[in-house]
Amino acid sequence: MTTITDRLALAQHRINQAAQNSSRNPTDVQLLAVSKTKPNSQIIEAYAAGQRRFGENYVQEGEAKVNSLSTDCPDIEWHFIGPLQSNKTKVVASLFDWMHTVEREKIAIRLNEQRPAKMSALNVCIQVNISQEPNKSGVSGSDVFSLAEQINALPNLNLRGLMAIPSANVDTSTATSELAALEKLYALLSERYPSVDTLSVGMSNDLELAVAHGSTMVRIGSAIFGARDYPKTD
Repeated sequence: MTTITDRLALAQHRINQAAQNSSRNPTDVQLLAVSKTKPNSQIIEAYAAGQRRFGENYVQEGEAKVNSLSTDCPDIEWHFIGPLQSNKTKVVASLFDWMHTVEREKIAIRLNEQRPAKMSALNVCIQVNISQEPNKSGVSGSDVFSLAEQINALPNLNLRGLMAIPSANVDTSTATSELAALEKLYALLSERYPSVDTLSVGMSNDLELAVAHGSTMVRIGSAIFGARDYPKTD
């Protein structure tokens, strides 16, 4: 029976191999362990194995974890990677290091206003609906630059890049086309803003293809922690 430590090592091996296959430096691709719905004990096990970046999807669950683990795991880098309602921005602004899913100016403004003065600027990524699915969150590619300009003007936010969730269960050609479009968009954004250095895309089932198309941060959950334990709403 494999442990979380074993699965973390395997995930890192996959990232390293994918980077090498694309003639990239493996250190340019970071592993974000998606710990949503998982107990603190599993986060502590991953932390003991050297993992420091963790992603949470739900505000209340994330708030509880950040608060309860702040003493035992003081240098965790917390990433919020789920949808965020405007009435819950204060938790993310005050507790998290990263916010991956900014898609509206209103959310950006609230995060900026609610970021504590004692904390460094909140790192943010713009979520892009690269598959153009009507029911999926994220801005269209054509709206990325106007939102980026708005975020860049907010002093308590640090624009770091783009985040996307490509179409699920599609053929390789479709997935490749979406990731290629995202990679091009990211390149244009990084040319315009020196702070942009992060392309958050790729999960357990598609990290190799994502790394081949420029991903700098892959979000791995089930390959490390197993399937989600229970339905969750927030």
